[in-house]
Amino acid sequence: MMNDDYASGLENPFYSELKYFCKKIQEAYSELKEDLTPFRDDRFYRLAPMRLYSLSKRHFVLVFVVFLVCFALTVFIGVAGPKILYEQEHNAEQLIVKNVSIKTGPFNIGSPPLNTYNQQLWLTCVMQVEHSNIEGFQQPFEINVELKGVVHDATEVQINKIRQKSRRLHCVTKCDEIIVLHLGYLNYTQYRVKVSFKGLENVTYDIGVKFVWKMYNPTFSQVEIWFRFVFVVLTFMVTCMFAHSLRKFSMRDWGIEQKWMSVLLPLLLLYNDPFFPLSFLVNSWFPGTLDAFFQALFLSALLLFWLCVYHGIRVQGERKCLTFYLPKLIIVGLLWLSAVTLGIWQTVNELQDPTYQYKVDIGNFQGMKVFFLVIVVLYILYLIFLVVRACSELKNMPYSDLRLRFLTALTFVVLVISMVILYLRFGAKALQNNFVAELSTHYQNSAEFLSFYGLLNFYLYTLAFVYSPSKNSLYDVQLKDNPAFSMLNDSDDEVIYRSDYEDMPLQNGRAIKATAKYQDESDSE
Repeated sequence: MMNDDYASGLENPFYSELKYFCKKIQEAYSELKEDLTPFRDDRFYRLAPMRLYSLSKRHFVLVFVVFLVCFALTVFIGVAGPKILYEQEHNAEQLIVKNVSIKTGPFNIGSPPLNTYNQQLWLTCVMQVEHSNIEGFQQPFEINVELKGVVHDATEVQINKIRQKSRRLHCVTKCDEIIVLHLGYLNYTQYRVKVSFKGLENVTYDIGVKFVWKMYNPTFSQVEIWFRFVFVVLTFMVTCMFAHSLRKFSMRDWGIEQKWMSVLLPLLLLYNDPFFPLSFLVNSWFPGTLDAFFQALFLSALLLFWLCVYHGIRVQGERKCLTFYLPKLIIVGLLWLSAVTLGIWQTVNELQDPTYQYKVDIGNFQGMKVFFLVIVVLYILYLIFLVVRACSELKNMPYSDLRLRFLTALTFVVLVISMVILYLRFGAKALQNNFVAELSTHYQNSAEFLSFYGLLNFYLYTLAFVYSPSKNSLYDVQLKDNPAFSMLNDSDDEVIYRSDYEDMPLQNGRAIKATAKYQDESDSE
C-alpha cells in the first residue's frame, strides 16, 4: 500500500491532467450517447413542448402578419437601394478603323477603371440583324478573344492567348445576348480585350454590334456587406435563443422539427456567409466558390427538411437510416451534386479560360439539364405524395394536425413568393439554356437580392419561434410524439364510450390526474 501511495505521489502532473481530461471526455460521450439512443419504453414517444401548441388563432394570424411585414420591409429597402450592376456600352462602329467590316472586326475594347468592390466582370455582345424578315434567324460563327490586364504604370500584361470559341447568333424579335468573357475576381484595375468574328461576313443583312461591360455596382457591394452582416448577427442570435430554450430537455425528447431546426439554423448562418468580406480582401476564386457551396448546402438541407418532416410527423418510433433517410438523401444529394458539379466545373475552367461557358462548351450540357429536371420532378412528386398522405392520416389528430397545417401553410406562402420572384426576375424563359450561365447578370436592383435572402431568413426565424418551447414550459408538461396522444383533446363522450385515450399508457402525474378527472365526471353522470 505504501508503495502504491509513493508511486502515485511521483506520478507526472501532466499525465494526471491527461487522465482527468480523457475521463471527462468519456463521461460526456456517454451522456451524449444516452441522449441519442432512444428507449423502448414509454419515454420513446415523449416530445418536448412547442410554442405552437399554446398559440391561439389570433396569435397564428399575428405570426403570419409579422413574417409578411418583415419580408415586405426588406423588399422595400431593396427597391430603394442601388442597382446591382453597373454597365458601360461601346458601339462597335466606334471601335474599328476604316475599311474594316463590322462583321469581322477586330474590336479593341477597354474596360472602365475597376476596384475590389466591382467583384466580377462580364463582357457581353449584343447584335441586331437589321431589315431581317426571317423568323428565327440563326447563324453559327467563330469568336476570337484576346485578354490583357493593365497594371499601374499603364503597361499591358498578357493574361491568356487568343481563344477561339464557337457561338451561335440567334434572333427572333431581337438577338440573344452573347457572353464574350467572365472574370470571377479582379486581379487588375483595368482590362483590354481584342475581339474578332469569323463566319458573319457571308450574312447578307446589315448587322449592328454593341459590346457591354457589366460589373457590380460598388455602392451595392457595400449594401450587400452590411445586409449580410445583419442577417449573420440575427441568425446567430436566433440560433443561440433556440438552443437556450431547449437546454432543459433531453435531445432524445426533441420533436423532429426541433432536431431539424438545430441543423438548419447553423446552415442558415453559413448561407448568409460570414466569410463574404474575404472576397474584397483576397483576389482569389476561393471566397466566391465558398459562398456558392454554402448556398447549395443550405438549400439542399431545406429540401431534405421538408421530406423528412412530412414523412416523420406520421411515422412514430425509430426512423431507420436505410428505409427513412436513404431514399431522401439520394434524391436531394443528386440535386446538390448537380449544382455543385456545374459550379466547380465553370470555376475551374474559367481560371484557365475566361471565355469558357459550360452551356455551350460542354457537349452533354443538354443531358445534364434533362437529368437535373428529372430529379426535380421526382422530388416534387415525392413531396406531394408525403404531404397528401400525412394530411389524410393526421387530419383528426389535433396536435399532429396542427404541426402539419402550420408548416404547410407557411411553406406554401414561401414557395408562392419564390415563384413570383423568379418569374418577375427571369420571365417565362427561366429554364432555357442561358438560365444558369447568366444567373448572376440578371439582377436589376437590390430588391431581387434582398427578397431571396430576407424570405429564407424570416422563414427560418418564424419556424424557430413556433417550434421552440415557451418560457414557462416545464419538463413534466410534455406531449407525446404519437398521434394517439392527440386524443387527449377529444370530447368527453368519446372518452366515456371507450376511446383510444383510455388505453393510452400514462406518462406523468398530470396525465393521471386528467384521467381521474374524466372518470369522476363519467361516474357522476
